[in-house]
Amino acid sequence: MSWPTTSTPPEIEAIAEQVFTALADPSRRAILAALASGGPATATDLAGRLPITRQAIAKHLALLAEAGLVTAEPGERRRVRYRLRSAPMQVAQQFLAALARDWDGPLSALKQHLDQGGHERNVHASKPEDIGTERRNRDEDSSGRHGAGVGGSA
Repeated sequence: MSWPTTSTPPEIEAIAEQVFTALADPSRRAILAALASGGPATATDLAGRLPITRQAIAKHLALLAEAGLVTAEPGERRRVRYRLRSAPMQVAQQFLAALARDWDGPLSALKQHLDQGGHERNVHASKPEDIGTERRNRDEDSSGRHGAGVGGSA
C-alpha cells in the first residue's frame, strides 16, 4: 500500500519518522526529559532518576541514538554518557510545518465550501416552529390526503 506523500523530501520524512517512532514511547520521552533537565548522563544515572531499570534504559538509549536524538560520549572509567541532540527534532518540526502547510490549502477550501453551503442553508431555513407544518404540507402533497400516517390512514 502506498501512502500519500507530503511536499517534504523523502530523506527528511525518514528522519521525522524515526523521531516520531522514538517519541511514541513514554519511557523514551521520560529519558529525553531527564537528559534535557539534568544534562548528559549515563544509563546508571538515568536509572537512579527514573522508575526504569538500567537495562531497559540502555535499550531505549540505543533506539534514541539510532534516531539521532542522543549521542554516546565516552566518559571516565569506560562509562558512556548520553547527550541530547536537537538536530533530528528540528527536522521533525520542519516536517510538521510542511505537513501543516500541505493541509492549510485543502482545509481552507473545505471551510470556504462549508461556509458557502451553510450560508445557502440558512437562507432557506425555516423557523424551528415551522418544521412540523412543512412536514405536514409535504405529506399532504405526496399522498393527496391530509395527515397520512405510516399505515396510510388518518
